[in-house]
Order: sequence, then C-alpha cells, then structure tokens
Amino acid sequence: MEVCFFLIGHGAPEREARPPELSRLEAASQDTEGLRRFAIHVPEESDDRDPLSTIDTSARPRCVLQWYFDDLEPLEHALQPGGALHDVVEGATTTGLTFTQQAMAVRQFATLNPGDPGARAERCTYLVSYEGEAQDFNAWLSHYLAHHPPLMAQLPGIRELEIYTRLDYRSGLDVARVTAMQRNKVVFDDAASLAAALASPVRASMKQDFNAFPPYSGATLHFPMRSIYGNLKPK
Repeated sequence: MEVCFFLIGHGAPEREARPPELSRLEAASQDTEGLRRFAIHVPEESDDRDPLSTIDTSARPRCVLQWYFDDLEPLEHALQPGGALHDVVEGATTTGLTFTQQAMAVRQFATLNPGDPGARAERCTYLVSYEGEAQDFNAWLSHYLAHHPPLMAQLPGIRELEIYTRLDYRSGLDVARVTAMQRNKVVFDDAASLAAALASPVRASMKQDFNAFPPYSGATLHFPMRSIYGNLKPK
C-alpha cells in the first residue's frame, strides 16, 4: 500500500508566519530517491466556506507538504539526517513556522472525472483531519470506508479522493509527531468548484452520514488550500 508523509507548518499566534517559497518546496520534492509524487498546499484565500462545518482559522496550517512513496522503506530512508526534508525544515527557520510530521497509509478512491495525471498541476484542495480518537476504531473505519467515500465521490467537480490512516514509522526529522486518527483529501480545479461542491445536496448527505458515525471524540478540522501537484518519473 502506498504511504504518504505529511510535513505540516503552523505559525505561532504571536507573530506573522509565512509558508516557505513554493519553488524551494518543489525543488526538494524533485530530488528525493523513491519519491513518486507530491502535493504542496498553502491556504486558499477565499471567502467560500463549508456551510455545514465550522472552520477554526486559528488552527489552519500555513503550509502542508505531502510526499508519496510506494512503501515505508524508501520513506524512512528519506527521513534520515541529510535528506531534503531536513533542508526544508532548516531553511524555514526564518519564516516563523513550527513543523509537525505524520506518516500515513493511503487509500485512493475513483471519481467520475479524475484530474489529468500530468507532471504538474495547480488545484484547490479540501484537507480534513480527525484529530481525536474513535471509541472503537475498527467500527469507525469499517463504517467510514463503506459509507462516506461513495458519497464524497459524487461531489460535483471532484477530481481526486484519498483517505489516510496512521501508521508507525522511523524518522530522523527533529520535529514533533502528530497522530491524527484519519485524514482526507478531496481535490477540485479551483476555489469556485470547491464552493459549488460544498453547497451541493451531496454535502448535505455527507453531513447526515457524519452524524451516524460510530462514537468519536475530538476535533474535525476542514481547510481549503491552494495546491501544487506533481508526478515524478522513477529514478
């Protein structure tokens, strides 16, 4: 199963933080052995909001870097000292960002109109994280995978749909680990397409299913992001 590494940058409340230069993040993503594809997310400065969810803008990350590998071994190798991710973290010391990390297993789901699998694309992404714990994770995940992705895949204009679950991993990266129980990603062409999807009847059906989830305690964070996607040729 494909694995994805999340490097998440947050700004301290008492000072202005800015994301690293996108060109720097793209360059780092081009120069890592075993890396198959990447996504770079920065906040989408749009007034469009999910009418059925409350967004805590204070918790919104200033940047999220996703690196995808075919399996865990090349990811763990990339996380050892001297790798490109260390350069990204060290190079961002002047931006006011604090980073966290998490590696997760990837589940991909088909959509009606998938995006162009070209080398590079700019999109609008809705990132979701379930930060707490389910009372019974097996019951949670079984219900979620059986009911929620089929609804999400019906969102008008959706290009990609991925669901991530946590896994254990080795890392030489000296930043804090986070342990979100689950993350989701839905991808659209632009902010207007995301807004239309969130206002559609499908979103209301998703909210109904959300209310039927097995018991869970913790925050569910939703953030619209402006994204760069890249597919890399095997080295």
